[in-house]
Amino acid sequence: MKDKDNNIKDITPNSMRLKNLSKAHFSNQSSECHPKVFIKTFGCQMNDYDSEILRGILRKRGFVVSGDLESADIVLFNTCSVREHAERRVYGQIASLAHGKGQMTNGKMIGLVGCMAQAHKEKILKDLPYVDLVCGPQHIYQIPDYLEDIILNKKKIVAVDEKQRPADRENHDFRDETKRIKAYVTIMEGCNNFCSYCIVPYVRGREKSRPPELIIKEITSLLKRGIKEITLLGQNVNSYGKDIAGGYSFCDLLKKIDAIGDLRRLRFVTSHPKDAEEEMFRAMAKLPTICESLHLPVQSGSDRILKCMNRKYSKDDYLRKIELLRKIVPGCSLSTDIIVGYPGETDEDFRQTVEIIKQVRYDTAYIFKYSPRPLTRAAGLEDDVPQSVKEERNQELLNLQKKIVRCNNEKYRNKELGVLVESASDKDEKFLVGRSRTGKMVVFEGPRELIGKIIGVRVGEVNTSTLSGEWARL
Repeated sequence: MKDKDNNIKDITPNSMRLKNLSKAHFSNQSSECHPKVFIKTFGCQMNDYDSEILRGILRKRGFVVSGDLESADIVLFNTCSVREHAERRVYGQIASLAHGKGQMTNGKMIGLVGCMAQAHKEKILKDLPYVDLVCGPQHIYQIPDYLEDIILNKKKIVAVDEKQRPADRENHDFRDETKRIKAYVTIMEGCNNFCSYCIVPYVRGREKSRPPELIIKEITSLLKRGIKEITLLGQNVNSYGKDIAGGYSFCDLLKKIDAIGDLRRLRFVTSHPKDAEEEMFRAMAKLPTICESLHLPVQSGSDRILKCMNRKYSKDDYLRKIELLRKIVPGCSLSTDIIVGYPGETDEDFRQTVEIIKQVRYDTAYIFKYSPRPLTRAAGLEDDVPQSVKEERNQELLNLQKKIVRCNNEKYRNKELGVLVESASDKDEKFLVGRSRTGKMVVFEGPRELIGKIIGVRVGEVNTSTLSGEWARL
């Protein structure tokens, strides 16, 4: 039975090492005594950010965060529920990992956290009885407590109530210490838009802005550790500050962040088209750290489908904003999200989506086949577009987008780009990989001492995924 603390108590088989742990092990200085945790992340940048915070929290509490699944005592799946495909992958991987867990004395403890946990709650324990922890995204700061409780008291825990995540947590105290060049910073949680297909407001709650002083403090801490590029995260960053007393806007925050010394590049996702206004475009043009790159999800080119989706803008509204952006921020790269096969989508609706892609000519498009998500308004509609039609439409858009990207990239040939060098290439250690301000991946030969620096690269070859060139030595 579920008790008043929202915990489901049950004896659950844990690994042999976990069975012998006591409270003292969590404060013991010898890492050999501590439980090892492996974290697998699915989904968006927000999930990546949460996993990073989670790694830091666990380390501070005496857990060992391991990159090795085989040696881990605890495996946490940080999940996404926005797409059905992502959920199927999670179910498959957990089932594979837990095969025979109930019969094995050394089976791993398994936790399912994030949006999928929040969406399905106790049902997960019915579908996946070998899971020990079900924890929504609002509760990630309590996960060390839950794991200790499971280990010491042999219980299962479900933590999925509707409370808001604390907006005033000082996340810089929990950041992963791994040396990196780029970092995410969440500026707000939740969403108030209730697009008919989207589960986010139901699993991440309503919009809640983090205090600007804590955001500045976190970014300042990251810059001291050598971070060069920050990406601000929010379900709708344009709404930032609307819930802050006295009035505060997203552009106010951008100006504050731009003024911080040592920051080289600033990006942000995601912007909702209905709230993307001229003030933001002008901030992008004026503030030197903000990169010329914008993610502006259109979802469909059909006004009828946009209305059904509750997107609160028309195709013409969207195109006017694109025209204004390109006038104010010349050369700005654009990315988008598109859904094909939304309930009731006709051939004509789809043709209008094709036309808007041809007209805007995105640098990147994330194209998805519609799948009903629990809790959403669209889940009550008949999913009447056949899967075969969704597949055909999806493939047509992918092929079209591939041609557009190749054509867009041609403009970089024989041009010199400023590239923030991020890492060595996985394919060949002689080569380095970085990105331009417009978000283009650039590969070139050079010494590892360049990692973390912004250098010039003259582009020679282009394809749909990368640009390649030569380091423009001074």
